[in-house]
Amino acid sequence: MTTALTRTIPALVLLLGLSACQRGGQAEAAAAQPVPAPAQRASHEVPSEAGPVRVHEIASGLDHPWSVALLPDGAFLVTERPGRLRRVGADGAISAPIAGVPAVWAKGQGGLLDVVLAPDFAASKRIYLSYAEPGPDGSAGTAVASAILGDAALSDVKVIYQQQPKLVGPNHFGSRLAFDKNGHIFITQGERQQRMASQELDKLQGKLVRLNLDGSVPADNPFVGRKDARPEIWSYGHRNMQSLAVDPRTGTLWEAEHGPRGGDEINLPQPGKNYGWPLITNGIDYSGLKIAEAQGKEKPGLESPYHVWEVSPALSGMAFYTGHAGSPWNDSLFLGALADGSLIRLTLDGDKVVKEERLLRSLGWRIRDVRVSGDGKVFVLTDEDQGKLLRLDPPAGK
Repeated sequence: MTTALTRTIPALVLLLGLSACQRGGQAEAAAAQPVPAPAQRASHEVPSEAGPVRVHEIASGLDHPWSVALLPDGAFLVTERPGRLRRVGADGAISAPIAGVPAVWAKGQGGLLDVVLAPDFAASKRIYLSYAEPGPDGSAGTAVASAILGDAALSDVKVIYQQQPKLVGPNHFGSRLAFDKNGHIFITQGERQQRMASQELDKLQGKLVRLNLDGSVPADNPFVGRKDARPEIWSYGHRNMQSLAVDPRTGTLWEAEHGPRGGDEINLPQPGKNYGWPLITNGIDYSGLKIAEAQGKEKPGLESPYHVWEVSPALSGMAFYTGHAGSPWNDSLFLGALADGSLIRLTLDGDKVVKEERLLRSLGWRIRDVRVSGDGKVFVLTDEDQGKLLRLDPPAGK
C-alpha cells in the first residue's frame, strides 16, 4: 500500500503541475489574441444631478486596464497593467498586444501605466508610455518611453526618463503624464513607500518631474545647478500621484495623489515648492496610528492641499470638461475613484471647487482612468480582471 502511494503521489503532482502549466500557457495565449467586438453592447442609465446619464460599454475583457488615449480615428489605445498595449476599435474590437513595449515590472502596483499621444501625434504618430521598469536584484522604478505607433508594433522606442535610485518594493509608482504648451512633459510618480524620500532632493521618488519632450532637462527647472538636487524635479513632497491634467482654459497644471488612510488631495504644483509629505498630512497610517513624521495638517514652508478628502476615494485619472457651454457638465473636473467605486465630478468656478458629485456608484466598478473627447463624451476604464472601456453621454440638462 505504501509503495503504491509512493508511486502514485508524484504522478499526481506531475499531472497537476502540467495542468497548471497548461492553464497558464492557455491564459498567455488567450491574452495574445485579438478579442472581437461584443455582439451586443451593455448599456446602463445612471442618475446625476442634471438628469439621467447613459453609460455605454464599448469593450470588456481587458486585464486591469490602466490608461486610455483617444485616437483621432475614433479608436483607443489602452494599457493593461500586466504589460500589454492594445488598440480598441470604435466598434469595441480589441487587438492583439502591440509589439515593442519596453520591459515592464508587473508586480503589486507596478506594470504598464499611462499612455498619452504626443502633442504632434497627427504628424509624428509618437506616443508616450509610463511604466514600472525592472532594475537589479528585484528593484524597480518609474520610467517613461516614447515610440512611434504602428498598426501592430511600436518603433523608434526611446526611454526618456528613469527614476533613480531604483528600490525594492511593489507599490507607489504613480504615474501620469501631461504636456504643457511650451514643449514640456510632466511625469508623476510615487515615493515607493519610502516616506522621507519625498523630502530628499537627491532622489526622484515622490517628485513631480518636468522634462523636454526628448527627455532632456529644461534650463529653467527650479533645481538646475544645485549639486544637492536632481535637476529633473519640478516639485516635491508628494506621496503617490495617479492623476494629472492641464486646465485647457488657463494652462494651469492640476495634480491629485493618494493620501494614506484619508487625506487624498489635489495640488496645483508650482516650481520648487514642497507639498509636505510626510511632514504634513490629512491622513493617518493604515494601522490607525498617527504617521510618526507628520506634524499635523499645516506647517510653515510647506504647501497645504488645494483640495482635500478626509476619507480617501483613492483617486486615479483626471480630465477637464470645458468648452461645452450648453452642457450642464461644462467647467467640471472629473476624477476616477478606485476605493469609492465612482466617477467624481467637481464643479469649478474658475479654479475654485464649488461642488462635488459622484457618478456610477450604483454600478460598483473601480474607476481607473477618465478622458474627455472633443465632442463632449466622457470615457472611463474600470480596474478589474475583466476591465471595461465605457462611454458616458452627458445629461441633456433641464
